[in-house]
Amino acid sequence: MANHRPWPRRAVDAGQWSALVASLAAGERTLLGLWGDADCVHMALLGEKGRDVAVASFSCAQGCFPSVAARHPPAMRFERAIHDLFGYEPIDAPDERPWLDHGRWPVRAPLGDRQPPAPEPPPYPFLTSVGEGLHQIPVGPVHAGIIEPGHFRFTANGETVVRLEERLGYVHKGIEGLMTGAPIARAAKLAGRCSGDSTVAYAIAFARAVEAALAVEIPERAVWLRALMAELERVANHLGDIGAICNDAAFALMLAHCSALREKVLRASAACFGHRLMMDAVVPGGVAVDLDARAPHILRSLVGRIRAVFPRLVELYDNTASLQDRTVATGRLDSALAQKFGCGGFVGRASGRSFDARRDLAYPPYDRLEFEVPVLAEGDVNARVWVRIREVEQSLRLIEQILVRLPAGEVMAATGEGSGEGIALVEGFRGDILAWVRLGGGLVERCHLRDPSWLQWPVLEAAIEGNIVADFPLCNKSFNCSYSGHDL
Repeated sequence: MANHRPWPRRAVDAGQWSALVASLAAGERTLLGLWGDADCVHMALLGEKGRDVAVASFSCAQGCFPSVAARHPPAMRFERAIHDLFGYEPIDAPDERPWLDHGRWPVRAPLGDRQPPAPEPPPYPFLTSVGEGLHQIPVGPVHAGIIEPGHFRFTANGETVVRLEERLGYVHKGIEGLMTGAPIARAAKLAGRCSGDSTVAYAIAFARAVEAALAVEIPERAVWLRALMAELERVANHLGDIGAICNDAAFALMLAHCSALREKVLRASAACFGHRLMMDAVVPGGVAVDLDARAPHILRSLVGRIRAVFPRLVELYDNTASLQDRTVATGRLDSALAQKFGCGGFVGRASGRSFDARRDLAYPPYDRLEFEVPVLAEGDVNARVWVRIREVEQSLRLIEQILVRLPAGEVMAATGEGSGEGIALVEGFRGDILAWVRLGGGLVERCHLRDPSWLQWPVLEAAIEGNIVADFPLCNKSFNCSYSGHDL
């Protein structure tokens, strides 16, 4: 396809589509995303070496496409979402149940051939487990805390979980539908609100996709400011998660100290970029906010403060027997499963999958920065905590490098009102975020955003098996998948 940047998109026939699916099943490629369009489905793939991306498109003129999930299970929820949103049938799909559509929308297939709603939504058929002494425990979608809604159906034998099945989609907001026909600036605001804790990463992913589609080069200072914001966002979220995981293991002291540090990051972000979460600070063409003269001092003081306190918290975590008793060997994610599902972020890296879009796709300015990507093999809650700890340390190192090398100059370039298609893969704190966009005359014709949680939620079901029910909050928090980013 012409005007698709920076990686190619090609139309494929059924034979070529099946060959790509076979390569996924064989582990030669990694599934990055699968989504619908006006007349086709698109599949984004990561090459075997993890450094090249391509998009294959299959025509759905007959209203159907060969199922990817039939041979590669990570595609299952994507296909169910495509059927809900566009009405396309995945042929030979192993799971035909609805996913995002809970039977409450005014129409079915709202992004495709809009159909009248079903008169009465049928009960959702959860999977069954058969065996002596098994019982079910339904949890949610409304939870006691302030987390978002999701339903968890446990099948247990006494206290031991033998099956967990998730049901999501309760916070579907129709963001991709809202983006269709929207001006770029309006769509950028929507992208930044897919998942509030990743607003910078989403904004960068969308902006890079738009800039690729329009072949726009942004000012060098904007490139470095984006990375600075992304690392601040990563530090804030990891600090919050480390404390929250310990809190779920009944060690509230860590939550108090980590929350205090996280608050300092948010206040520094507000002082430097005008918003605690840096929402709307990254826009297509560059950044909307520049640093003033006092910002470097604020950020260097922040790094110094975290460096002074954080090692003592790490030592406290590592030397508290009650914490180690809860986190070590709990909620293990097998490395083969993490690889198969292409799990990104700390979930994948704690289970041996060494992929980081900042390093492996080397988008600027990370191609000029020095940092390490921590990888562990244990795959348990403790490993996910330690990957976060090491990533905090690496982000502090990156922030210091950026402040030293931050160039002067403009922070915005005009994007114009051209046409084209662009794709981007950006490393958020939770993992890699995919953004694909097609523009026509300055308006968004179609946009797809894929949160890393799409490939992490399914493996949480596997990680909890064999653990006790009481450890689920701990396992769940160590994954910290996004409801909002997944449901869109």
